Amino acid sequence: MTLSPLQQEIAISVVKVLVLFGLLMSVFSGMTYVERRLLAFMQFRLGPNRTGPFGLLQPVADGIKLFFKEEVTPEGANRWLFLAAPAISVVTAFLAVAVVPYGGTVHIKGRPILLQISDLEVGVLFLFAVSSLGVYGIVTAGWAANSKYTLIGGLRSSAQMFSYELALGLSWVTLIMVAGSFRIRDIVDSQAGFFLFHWNAFRQLPAFAVFLVAATAEVNRTPFDLPEAETELVAGFHTEYSSMRFALLQMAEYINMITASAVGANLFLGGWHFGVKGVPKSPLWFIGKTLAFLFFFIWLRGTLPRFRYDQLMHFGWKVLVPIAMLWIFVAAALLVWRHS
Repeated sequence: MTLSPLQQEIAISVVKVLVLFGLLMSVFSGMTYVERRLLAFMQFRLGPNRTGPFGLLQPVADGIKLFFKEEVTPEGANRWLFLAAPAISVVTAFLAVAVVPYGGTVHIKGRPILLQISDLEVGVLFLFAVSSLGVYGIVTAGWAANSKYTLIGGLRSSAQMFSYELALGLSWVTLIMVAGSFRIRDIVDSQAGFFLFHWNAFRQLPAFAVFLVAATAEVNRTPFDLPEAETELVAGFHTEYSSMRFALLQMAEYINMITASAVGANLFLGGWHFGVKGVPKSPLWFIGKTLAFLFFFIWLRGTLPRFRYDQLMHFGWKVLVPIAMLWIFVAAALLVWRHS
């Protein structure tokens, strides 16, 4: 049976979605192991080492344990919102990945296949919009559980999003100005060449620094993990969750971290371009850069203490936002001067 061109496009898109979903689930499962092992190494501990060789089956054991644990809904909780919150977090996390490119174009049986689910003209804006929706899952989880600890965690997350989402968006403005496009693929291609001069991490260093800090806060990673600060909030917004609902919230956090790493690799490290003339571009370079970002997030967790909440808000509004805005004016002036 011969498929029509429209049916072929739909089939290719479905395959892309399934492959990317499988890869994300594999990376999520692997990251739970890698993070625990790396943190153990940094802190002179052993980490997972009993389940399977070198503890490699620990993620499988954790999944089985969470699957068979009892689902508990607190008395007085808003049942429907309590159930919906993990789904909101996971859906928004996977939606953001849809516009992230992970390679150029490959040819299969003479047909060009774009290594990206959806190549939107306004990919950066879509990414910014969808990533900001993820906070609704956390706020909903915190409010619906009918607990003061979860409520404070949800409120912290919303305030943190307002503070650092603005700085995150401002860090992308100069990249859009230089590339002349909102399409992520165009921003990647604008960095082709020798990496010391063409990667945005070097030629847009202030924006890169703002992105690193704001992205860490956006995915609620240490030292910005105030919404789930166990020292004062037990476990924060997901205190009352158990079994697979808890697993979904953890999955959303790791998927968001993977997405932030992939976006950083594309926008600031040249994506699938190696960075040296003569070396062909490949998805392997993109994967390596994404893994470097993931290691950075883990390294921060094993190195820095958690901020106080007033320090978090002060740093976001009075340090990051002014730096990002100042760099926009400087970069715009340099761009006008260069083309005059």
